[in-house]
Amino acid sequence: MTKITALDTYDVRFPTSRELDGSDAMNPDPDYSAAYVVLRTDQPGLEGYGFAFTIGRGNDVQKVAIDALAHHVSGLSVDDVIGDLGGFAKRMIGDSQLRWLGPEKGVMHMAIGAVINAAWDLAARMAGKPLWRFIADMTPEQLVATIDFRYLTDALTPEEALTMLHAAKVSKPQRIATLLAEGYPAYTTSPGWLGYSDEKMQRLAREAVAAGFRTIKLKVGMNVEDDVRRCRLARETVGPDIGIAVDANQRWDVPDAIAWLRRLSDVNIAWAEEPTSPDDIIGHAAIRRAVTPVPVSTGEHTHNRVMFKQLFQAGAVDLVQIDAARVGGVNENLAILLLAAKFGVRVFPHAGGVGLCELVQHLAMADFVAISGKKDDRAIEFVDHLHEHFVDPVIVRNGCYIAPESPGFSAQMHTGTLAHYRYPDGPAWREPASVARAR
Repeated sequence: MTKITALDTYDVRFPTSRELDGSDAMNPDPDYSAAYVVLRTDQPGLEGYGFAFTIGRGNDVQKVAIDALAHHVSGLSVDDVIGDLGGFAKRMIGDSQLRWLGPEKGVMHMAIGAVINAAWDLAARMAGKPLWRFIADMTPEQLVATIDFRYLTDALTPEEALTMLHAAKVSKPQRIATLLAEGYPAYTTSPGWLGYSDEKMQRLAREAVAAGFRTIKLKVGMNVEDDVRRCRLARETVGPDIGIAVDANQRWDVPDAIAWLRRLSDVNIAWAEEPTSPDDIIGHAAIRRAVTPVPVSTGEHTHNRVMFKQLFQAGAVDLVQIDAARVGGVNENLAILLLAAKFGVRVFPHAGGVGLCELVQHLAMADFVAISGKKDDRAIEFVDHLHEHFVDPVIVRNGCYIAPESPGFSAQMHTGTLAHYRYPDGPAWREPASVARAR
């Protein structure tokens, strides 16, 4: 009987703030970071990988939170874990003393999500399948068994979910073939970081269009006149047929969001993302009504399935972002994808961070194959940095994610990366410039 022997965590940080990669109106100097998880077993070469994404000093707290979960996994039978991924997640989330810190939100929930994701990675590796295919090959009953429907049944019951999944099952083989042949649409935020000069933004926007991307995203929210100028420059650069989304990263109060977005109306915005607090459901609904026909979205900081349920019930969003490392792992993201499919809300997964592209591609592809059956009216975010640190990095061609073929969740980092970017004593953090940025 193979057992889990250890839960190891690593504080891995990249000094991205030096070039202002990832900068936005609320996070001007992020150092993209991962509280990285390895589920070790007593079978040589068999491990599961996951992480929680932060932007620097948050890793101090996030790593401790993950370490606090070691007693939940050490000594467990691997077969018991991967044979009941729903039960495993419920036991982790249901630790009453740790749940008190949320419940089901914040640092502790993200820590649990990282460990749950590592368990899914382990399960997919043992099955010899990429995670998207591992999920797609589940029966509707198996998939529903992974989801906690507590607090959801006023919007989605297990029986409704089964009906949806059985309906999608009929043409699942054709969609798998389509995905393998075409990939999944991507959009890119790489030109749009707020700290970039106009010239750099325009150059990267032209390169994105040449690479096949049909939508780019710009960060906004610091200065309205600058935003109007930059968005108009971007429109002049990419032409009328390329989508331009804007992302305020929670910068505005509701009246400010309405006034600001109306100033951008002549740019033909593809969507306005995180215009206010991610917890303000009524505020998002008010903004949506006031700025129509500009679509409104949120989700990357939405902390659990219950919040997503309310966003959908309130008609507060036109589309949502999901984040592979924000909520309670694959299980909870599957619940959110089912809710979005029921309410007819498009999903544009968030991937602006280290390793998030690698993870969330699997969730979007599983949604297309097994749940919604849709991909042409949506896209996965893509940012072009830090992929070289992963054993199975994303592949994007002609503006589309290519379906991963290697077993697992694509979360494994190279051992050299773990050593070089380990904080605070890795070589990358002994360099004076990067140490200064970290502080």
